[in-house]
Amino acid sequence: MSAFVWTAVASLAAWLWLLLCQGFFWRTDVRLPDRREPRAWPSVGVVVPARDEAAVLPDSLPSLLAQDYPGRAEVFLVDDGSSDGTGLLARELADRHGGLPLTVDSPGEPPAAWTGKLWAVRHGIGLARAREPRYLLLTDADIAHAPDSLRQLVAAAETGGFDAVSQMARLRVRSPWERMIVPAFVYFFAQLYPFRRIAAPGTRTAAAAGGCVLLRTDAAERARIPDAIRHAVIDDVALARAVKGSGGRIWLGLADGVDSVRPYPRLHDLWRMVSRSAYAQLRHNPLLLVGTVAGLALVYLVPPVALVAGDPATATAGGLAWLVMTGTYVPMLRYYRQPLWLAPLLPVTALLYLLMTVDSAVQHYRGRGAAWKGRTYARPDAVPEEG
Repeated sequence: MSAFVWTAVASLAAWLWLLLCQGFFWRTDVRLPDRREPRAWPSVGVVVPARDEAAVLPDSLPSLLAQDYPGRAEVFLVDDGSSDGTGLLARELADRHGGLPLTVDSPGEPPAAWTGKLWAVRHGIGLARAREPRYLLLTDADIAHAPDSLRQLVAAAETGGFDAVSQMARLRVRSPWERMIVPAFVYFFAQLYPFRRIAAPGTRTAAAAGGCVLLRTDAAERARIPDAIRHAVIDDVALARAVKGSGGRIWLGLADGVDSVRPYPRLHDLWRMVSRSAYAQLRHNPLLLVGTVAGLALVYLVPPVALVAGDPATATAGGLAWLVMTGTYVPMLRYYRQPLWLAPLLPVTALLYLLMTVDSAVQHYRGRGAAWKGRTYARPDAVPEEG
């Protein structure tokens, strides 16, 4: 058989392995685990890092302030050097809507060893710990929560004995580019970090979704959060690894009632979201970049090419691989309430992600990698350690 046939067969074999042996990553039924309400509700400090978030804050902050939580809870919004009046708007929203107590503060510019978000999180945790909460809810400024969100998170953590419970917020999907790219973003994330393996005892897989992480305060102290991950660009995965590495139990799943309100209407917006951290995900390693590009090409691009341009044997292997690929993507499209005709277009989306990953590496070597909201972060091994 020709090399092209073997390549198509290898792609089909890869998809059969992903279908059956990668933690059933394609299923979307991993939601908050069984839970019961505790007899006494523990106290919670809600930490919200915010930098230039005035555009989305009216759609997110009131939902936090309106949490129907039986225990003591307080919101700490940390204004990370905003230039658009984020802190002032937060106070106005609290005065207008009422609800949970709100503290707004600013830590100043982060030191060289810290990313801006984690420096803000550190400051917010410090403010919250003065109230001695049992839990910390770390949530982004663009995340809107259903009224019972905090209640359900705490009940899940208390019932399951988890040190961290994280929900992957349902991202906004309205524009044509959001429909093409956003569901695939979560699909690829679940493929890298199968949700079922994260909570399973004895597994090394660890990940969280930074938009919504409920964390036990003592687990944060044990894992030295956020100091131990202060230079992490992909801070949610780094947080989960630190907590699990220190002996903690973690859980991650898809959300019902936790939604991102941030719009990404243009391809440029989505491209920047992905490319700013894609090369960091590969630990800035050129060999990993080459392997990732080759892997994406084999798994996602070979099947349609083999089906269209191959001989009967090649086309059969490519077509079967494409069929399995399409089938595994359907549940995520249903979760995002998107038309199923997008499923066969996954190779096109994968090609875009391949190009975003390459662009991330190019920007890194040009000195513009990991840039976000006016800041550019160095690779971790270029950051001086604190004494």
